[in-house]
Amino acid sequence: MSASDSRRPVVLRPDSIKSHDRGGGARTTPLVMPGCGATGFINGITEFAPAAKIAFHSHNCEESVMLLEGHAMLDIEGQESCELKALDTTWIPPNLPHRFRNLSDTQPMKILWIYASVNATRTVTESGETRPIAAEHRG
Repeated sequence: MSASDSRRPVVLRPDSIKSHDRGGGARTTPLVMPGCGATGFINGITEFAPAAKIAFHSHNCEESVMLLEGHAMLDIEGQESCELKALDTTWIPPNLPHRFRNLSDTQPMKILWIYASVNATRTVTESGETRPIAAEHRG
């Protein structure tokens, strides 16, 4: 780090960060965000209750998701695409409708997501509503 760089590294501990209910059995814990100095990407963890799924949606930037634990299905454009096991990692281009589903009826599922922009948005396919990802972490 150069002397002119006032930003400092940060260690984030998910177990001490407030998580936010996303609805449908999903809870998100924001991690690297602009508030800690991020300027090029954001990330966080979303946990899915047994059998939970989120609505089809797309983003205005690239996204990568790693399945941390559990058994998941990645659906793309309304169709089953790929079954995932722990540590499988996806890359999803901008504007591609997708969702993740927990395939277990008894165990939670957890993902690490990374968006390639601090200004990432989510557009819900069914409603067309677009919101900043950061809006999911308020309240």
